[in-house]
Amino acid sequence: MPRYEYRCRPCDETFEVSRPMAESSAPASCPSGHEDTVKLLSTVAVGGSAASSAPAPSAGGGGGCCGGGCCG
Repeated sequence: MPRYEYRCRPCDETFEVSRPMAESSAPASCPSGHEDTVKLLSTVAVGGSAASSAPAPSAGGGGGCCGGGCCG
């Protein structure tokens, strides 16, 4: 079940709520009972790291016939 992060405006606390995706936009009360909360945008970790990502493609031709500019 997904976990959603919220911040309570009155007490400035951050808390998480586990709920089905179908209820992701439903309001959530903070643990202290305050109703004035906002859902925070979360980043998703997919795995790997920036150092291990694929290298950027090089500029210029190469590859197939039309990719190398030999057509015409």
